[in-house]
Amino acid sequence: MTTPSLPFDLKPSAQPVSDADREAALADPGFGRHFTDHMVTIRWTEGRGWHDARLQPYAPLSMDPASMVLHYSQEIFEGLKAYRQADGTVAVFRPEANGERFQRSARRMAMPELPVETFVEAIDVLVRQDEAWVPSGGEQTLYLRPFMFASEVGLGINRPANEYTFMVIASPAGAYFPRGIKPVSVWLSKDYVRAAPGGTGEAKTGGNYAGAFLAQAEATRNGCDQVVWLDAVERRWVEEMGGMNLYFVRGEGEDAEIVTPQLTGTLLPGITRDSLLRIASDLGHTTGEVKISTDDWRQGSADGTISEVFACGTAAVITPVGSVRSAEGDWTVGDGQPGPITQRLRAELLGIQTGQRPDPYGWMHRIR
Repeated sequence: MTTPSLPFDLKPSAQPVSDADREAALADPGFGRHFTDHMVTIRWTEGRGWHDARLQPYAPLSMDPASMVLHYSQEIFEGLKAYRQADGTVAVFRPEANGERFQRSARRMAMPELPVETFVEAIDVLVRQDEAWVPSGGEQTLYLRPFMFASEVGLGINRPANEYTFMVIASPAGAYFPRGIKPVSVWLSKDYVRAAPGGTGEAKTGGNYAGAFLAQAEATRNGCDQVVWLDAVERRWVEEMGGMNLYFVRGEGEDAEIVTPQLTGTLLPGITRDSLLRIASDLGHTTGEVKISTDDWRQGSADGTISEVFACGTAAVITPVGSVRSAEGDWTVGDGQPGPITQRLRAELLGIQTGQRPDPYGWMHRIR
């Protein structure tokens, strides 16, 4: 059954950023440094459901110190991008998939589930209003951050909140690799774990990221760019890298097999991860979701059966992994440089996202 559309009250800013200031921001946007003129808010109240959907000027929030999110961390978020297409129009990559994952995260965190249709419409409303903020050329995009938090005021700890606020904000983003794709070095963390079976690992909630900072600092101390998480029980099965999913290439050329750690409830089910499984299969590669141990990774890199490793996510699309460090030793993946399959998959996906290549999957959602 289709969910009835929620009407949006449009309150555009009377003082948007000037064209000159916006162009200056777009010339060197970085990531998360500049924000568009507007934001979307929707409220949820027990007994009433979703209401008061509104587009309004981007502005600070006023929150009561006893807002429940500040004390019990009921919060979830998403990340997706709007791309300027080859014909000058704007399209968002797979917003329905992000909306479905947002629902799953909400369910795990005992929060109300926003209808996917409303999630997508909220994005449409914001991008339509702030379309001038969508960069053109290269790999620049408009990064979209939908999020929801418990806004009820109170310190009761025996139940979920009964009031929530959903929001969408947007930020122009520059190319993740402005000076070319560079392989990253990774640290295998055995002292810390990201998630355990039955936990919140598959939910996109802020606490998972806060819990990663200490392990990331350990990776930095050991001269690495990123941390790789292992399973919580045996500390030997590879799960994911920082905030990105991992892929392993077995063999070379057209006969190469492309596999990723299987989802076990402790990994984030990435939208880019899912997309690459489809693309790799359609390019003729055998694909799979498997269990991969650190011993498999080390031995495969040594004997050449693992030729490439890369991470994937919304921000970087694909990031090559060049070397691995751990308390038990270090090794190099392939020749330490971005491999041909990694680069081809990246080019295929970016081509679809930017409108330079056909979109046989219907992934690009046009903003009208």
